[in-house]
Amino acid sequence: MNFDINKVAKLARLTLAPEEGAKLTRNLSTILDYVKNLEKLDTQNVDPTSHVLNLENVYRPDEAKKSLTRDKVLKHAPASDGFFFKVPKTVSRA
Repeated sequence: MNFDINKVAKLARLTLAPEEGAKLTRNLSTILDYVKNLEKLDTQNVDPTSHVLNLENVYRPDEAKKSLTRDKVLKHAPASDGFFFKVPKTVSRA
């Protein structure tokens, strides 16, 4: 299969060293050739699946429960400002 590894790297936002290009070209080509072989398989009678294991999500019933009042919760907060939790700044502007 023909592809430009530098274009693929750019799309993936990767910076490749010159010696990595040839190796990655071979590796990706091998992977794509294998996928091409999989296209030959007859999957006509195979049901589509989203996972190889038969898993089910187990959910608890959604029940409304009484919660704490805002005043009780804020009383235990390390810092608050009016009706809000006060937390350290985590994002700065560049």
